[in-house]
Amino acid sequence: MNSNNASELKSPIAVLGAGNGGLAMAGHLSLMGFEVRLFNRSEERLWGVKSTGEIDVVGEIEGHGKISLATTSMKDAIKDVELIMVVVPATAHKWMAENIAPYLTNGQIIVLHPGRTFGALEFKQVLLSKGVTADVIVAEAQTFIYASRVVGPAQVRIFRIKNSIPVASIRAHLIPNVLKKLRTAYPQFVAGDNIFKTSLENIGSVFHPALTILNAGWIEDDAEFQFYHEGATQSVVKVLEAIDSERVSVAEALGIRVLTAREWLYLAYGTTGDNLFEAMRKNAGYRGIMAPRTLRVRYLSEDVPTSLVPIASVGKKFGVDTPVINSLIELASRLNNCNYWEEGRTVEKLGIENLSLKELRLLSIGEYDTTLKS
Repeated sequence: MNSNNASELKSPIAVLGAGNGGLAMAGHLSLMGFEVRLFNRSEERLWGVKSTGEIDVVGEIEGHGKISLATTSMKDAIKDVELIMVVVPATAHKWMAENIAPYLTNGQIIVLHPGRTFGALEFKQVLLSKGVTADVIVAEAQTFIYASRVVGPAQVRIFRIKNSIPVASIRAHLIPNVLKKLRTAYPQFVAGDNIFKTSLENIGSVFHPALTILNAGWIEDDAEFQFYHEGATQSVVKVLEAIDSERVSVAEALGIRVLTAREWLYLAYGTTGDNLFEAMRKNAGYRGIMAPRTLRVRYLSEDVPTSLVPIASVGKKFGVDTPVINSLIELASRLNNCNYWEEGRTVEKLGIENLSLKELRLLSIGEYDTTLKS
C-alpha cells in the first residue's frame, strides 16, 4: 500500500501533532501514498517514529506507514507544503498559530482537525496579531475523521473512519479550494457552509464533558468500561439530549440550522435509532473505546473551555439560556480545581462581543473586516 520510492510519493502533507489523532492521520496518509512530515513540539512523542521510520497502523486500516520526516522544527515540517493538518487538542491551537506564523507562505491551507468551537476564528486572530501577511486559508473540520487511540510508541489503532466530515474556511468562498485539496486523500470531506456551522456542530461538546462528569466515580475508581456504550446509560443520555437542545438553540439564534447529535451519528457513522440512546448503543465505531482513567483528561481540559464555554458565551450574548451547559462548566471547574470560564473561548477573547448578528454572519463568509488584531 505504501511505496518506498520517494519519487512515487504524492505531494507532501504536514501533520502537526503526534497524539492519538496525529499518528492515525500520519500513518494512514502514508499508506495512501503521500509524503508525510510529522511535527510535534516535544521530542518524546516522536522517539518511536524516529527509531523505526514508520507508524504501525492497526484496526480498520492495517499497514506500516513510512514517515519521511519526524521533527520538532515547525519550519522544516511546513516548508513547501501546501496542506497543513493541525491535529492537536484545541487548547493548543493558539500555540500552534503563534509558532507557525513566522514560516507561512502564500497559498498554504491550514485545516484544524477539529476546530472544536471557533477554532479557525481564534487561529486567524493569532496570525493577524503576529503580523502574518501571507495569503493562507484557515479552515476547520467539524469533527475528527478517525476514532483512534495510540497503543504503542509508534503504533495506533483506528477503530473507525467517519463517513462525512464537514469543513469550512474563514473565507467561505474558498471552501471549494480546501475541499479540492483534502479530497486528494479523503473523499469523506464535504462543504460545511461556514465556520459558525462547523463550530456549532461540534458534537464533542455534547458527548465528552457530560459522560466524563457523570461517570466521575467510576473513572476515579479506575473501573474499566466502554465510554460511549456503558457510560451512556439511559439517564445519562437524558443530560446529553438537554445539552444538545441548548446547542441547537444557540445556533438558531445565529440563524443557523445545525445537526442534532442523533442526525450527526447517522451522517458520521451510518448509525440509526429511535432516540439518542439507541443510536449511541448501535454505533459499532464506539465499540472498544474505553473510558479515561483520570479526570485530568482532554474531555474536560479541552472540551469544556473550547467547546462548552464558547457555546454558552454566544448564547448569553444573544439571550439564549444554557443552564445545563453552564452547570457542566461549573462542575468541571470544581472537579479539576480551575476556572474554565476564565480559560475558555469567550466572545470577549474572540473579539466578537460587540459585533451584531449581521456583522457575525458577514464575518462567517469573510465579508466583514472585524478588528481581529488584539
